Amino acid sequence: MNTEFAEWLRGLSDDRLRALVSARPELITPVPAHLDGLAIRAAGPSATSRALDRLDRFTLAVIETLVVLTEDDAPGLPYAELRAAVARSVPPGQASHLDEALRRTVDALQAAALVYGSDESLRPAPGVRDVSDTPAGLGPPAADVFRHHPPERLTELIDAVHGTPAGSTTKTAQDTGPGEGVVERLAGALAEGGVVERLLADVGPQARAALEELAWGPPTGRLPNARREVSLATAQSPIEQLLARGLLGATGDESVALPREVGLVLRGGRVHRDLSPSAPPLTGTDRDRLLADRTAAGQAFMFTRTVEELCEDWSVEPPGVLRTGGLAVRDLKRTAQLLDLPEWTAALVIEVAHTAGLIASSGPADGEWTPTTAYDAWRVRATEDRWEVLASSWLTSERVPGLVGERDDRERLLNVLHPELRRPVAAEVRLRTLRVLASAPPGLAPAAESVRERLAFEQPRRRATYRDQLVAFTLREAEQLGVTGLGVLSSFGRALLSRPPGDAATTLAPLLPEPVDHVVLQADLTAVAPGPLTSDLGRWLSLAANIESKGGATVYRFAEASIRRALDAGSSADDLLSMLEKHSTTPVPQPLRYLVTDVARRHGRIRVGTASAYVRCDDPAVLDEVMADRRAAPLRLRRLAPTVVASRNSRAAVVDTLRALGYAPVAESSEGDVLVTRADARRTERPPAARPAPGALGPDTDVVAAAVRAIRAGDEAHRARRRPVPEPDGQVPRSPSSSTIAALQDAIRQGARVWIGYLDAQGQATSRILEPARMEGGYLTAYDETRAAVHRFALHRITGVADVS
Repeated sequence: MNTEFAEWLRGLSDDRLRALVSARPELITPVPAHLDGLAIRAAGPSATSRALDRLDRFTLAVIETLVVLTEDDAPGLPYAELRAAVARSVPPGQASHLDEALRRTVDALQAAALVYGSDESLRPAPGVRDVSDTPAGLGPPAADVFRHHPPERLTELIDAVHGTPAGSTTKTAQDTGPGEGVVERLAGALAEGGVVERLLADVGPQARAALEELAWGPPTGRLPNARREVSLATAQSPIEQLLARGLLGATGDESVALPREVGLVLRGGRVHRDLSPSAPPLTGTDRDRLLADRTAAGQAFMFTRTVEELCEDWSVEPPGVLRTGGLAVRDLKRTAQLLDLPEWTAALVIEVAHTAGLIASSGPADGEWTPTTAYDAWRVRATEDRWEVLASSWLTSERVPGLVGERDDRERLLNVLHPELRRPVAAEVRLRTLRVLASAPPGLAPAAESVRERLAFEQPRRRATYRDQLVAFTLREAEQLGVTGLGVLSSFGRALLSRPPGDAATTLAPLLPEPVDHVVLQADLTAVAPGPLTSDLGRWLSLAANIESKGGATVYRFAEASIRRALDAGSSADDLLSMLEKHSTTPVPQPLRYLVTDVARRHGRIRVGTASAYVRCDDPAVLDEVMADRRAAPLRLRRLAPTVVASRNSRAAVVDTLRALGYAPVAESSEGDVLVTRADARRTERPPAARPAPGALGPDTDVVAAAVRAIRAGDEAHRARRRPVPEPDGQVPRSPSSSTIAALQDAIRQGARVWIGYLDAQGQATSRILEPARMEGGYLTAYDETRAAVHRFALHRITGVADVS
């Protein structure tokens, strides 16, 4: 661990430490015991890589320039020299923006502890150099390229670089020690001004062309027998000319690398070829902002209603759960046909409903996908509030519905709701994509290629193909959910991105289409809804009729099966006709009235119970007809009385079979009461709420402040190595649990010390003097003055809290 870096962190103010851990929350998970521990964690490969992944192209180029122009044990680079090095790579047309952009960038790098030191001596933080294998596409330093060459070979290369006869070097390997000094002399020779230029002038055009191909990266290549013995006198091919002069070095039996010193000369002193301090501008199509908002609001309304329609259907006919945990392809096709949507859109609807906790599996084995108890609370809320739940769940979800239909690494199909649809970076890419849309000029719908170019600038270390695929999914899904309209980020979509979340629902409400509470009944047994129906009417009409077509006006068709479905749900003929008369702008057509009364007249004449099951009917002639029907043979019916028939099959099987034969039975309980089949009868407990994706929201400010206090307190003890304070005398504090929690919360907010009673592993009560830092997950993190260390305390073991006198 770099002591200088730890001391630099120690000298930061509390405000700057809070800014650091806010920008890099992984540094306080868990909270380090002291600042030396924070420095070790910040310099770790994982934490450093994650921090570099967040940098845009210009910021990453600045830190790469610092890595290239500094060495581990050498002094840091002055700010003026860094500016001069960066300026050589900036096009003349953008030079006027360089000073402001560079100052802002260096400050941001220091705030993230990726660069430390003052303007007189800037250095990359420990760990940055370790994860930067080829900064700016340059190869390793000459000292690393030639590190494993034999001393005799290094001596020959030094002679070749100096242009002296072989064997005339004044210092031999024996004079300088075992190999290491010779390597550094060779590296120093290549770094001398004008040396590489002179060596390049001595090689032929083919050799120079080979170097030019490596100059801007990748700086490595494959070469058979790369460690061959070759000198200036024996070099035959262009590659051998380069190997003999140290312009190219063997890093393996079949690999060579271009030393960094040679690469910089070939680049003309520039670290980067073309470095722009500004992000590429967004280009696209101009749209009317009000029209875009209205279009997005219409999509938001339709998506919300489609989720409701899905849940209502799965309440009655829930699909099964595959052994792999997903949804079968045939069930997806059926759902897509029901919702009148393409399969990819149906997959999106299902995934968003699942992420929002509205549908879940009733069990891994022989389970079903059914609505949860949370759906009943969700569906009675206002449309704008329901949409906000769905859109927020989609935005922070790590699942990628767009992958449905593709195959995994083992060529297995990825189904809807499959566990393997999760991608940890999905939420971050989704959020960044929408923020790019938010940065566009008002009314501009950025082209997909323009969005990809902007994200390539903002996330240069991300894998391009994977990122571009997620961006394409995000743009397509955002339009479907109504987050965007005509490619423009909607006003309520913009509110969704604010931190903390803004009033997206309030912004959406005035833009939603006004629902209607009436339909037009027609003589052909159809009902035309002239607009979006109110939630209650739409749900009732979907129960009593089948949706025939969707569009500006939805057409519903009444049929015997749909009327029976409404009767099964507990309605009577009078109830159905009353609802139709109430919500129809025209009189109820006679054919529809006849249909309702005829189905209701036959409905329930046959009643089915359990014998396993029995069938009873007041009309013995009807039972005679059933008994004589050969299609009823699988039921194995047995006449018990003129009006009662028993079956060995279950009650549900008897009801379904008789309905298939054209009868209209109803189920009854053991007391003889009619069993009402509710459309929402099947429910699953809501699964635990999904946590926001890492990076989508930063850590809570109170948690950050508490973590910094704990680190400072632990660092004070660590540096001073003070002895633990003695346990206070007197009775161990005892207080009610609610008072204990409240007192600890107050101490965390005020940064005060407290005296607690604590039960150890053996159940013995002990006294502790603490400086509480944070409280979460049933544990208290605090600096324990009686032990001189940061510890976690189980809240249920704290007997009470008292003030420290």
